[in-house]
Amino acid sequence: MTLAGMTIETGRDAAEKRPGAFRTISEVSEDIAVPQHVLRFWETRFSQIKPLKRGGGRRYYRPEDVDLIKGVRQLLHGQGYTIRGAQRVLREGGVRFVQAIGRGEAAAGAPSPQDSEAETLPAQENHEPGPDALHASDLGTVEDVLRELYACRAALAALRALPDPAEA
Repeated sequence: MTLAGMTIETGRDAAEKRPGAFRTISEVSEDIAVPQHVLRFWETRFSQIKPLKRGGGRRYYRPEDVDLIKGVRQLLHGQGYTIRGAQRVLREGGVRFVQAIGRGEAAAGAPSPQDSEAETLPAQENHEPGPDALHASDLGTVEDVLRELYACRAALAALRALPDPAEA
């Protein structure tokens, strides 16, 4: 399929696509291991992420968009930046710098305390992490649990949609 002179390849695995081909949200989500709703959320927080939208709101990501998203993911998940901190890196370093981070060609420095996720995690009164405090290293586990909860919610919704045998 062609779109404004660009090629959009459908029905193929993202790994089989040519490097310049557009990617769907599901392909990008799978490629970077981030749920689709998170990608849509990042679009609201990072105005530089602008996928091409077509019929029915379907999103097509250009290779530059994918590199930018990978850079944002690295800042947030890999280096522990907050969204505000990642926005600051994007504002100060520019889109190309964050894209280079996404390609592994550049690295941002360690986040400052106000840009670090560790500062926003629960702690006791004396600011020492308590036994129940969440650490940045737990983020992956929390995300896995969250994905499981979303899957459970979807399963429950599907069960609720089934006809009630007592009413039949």
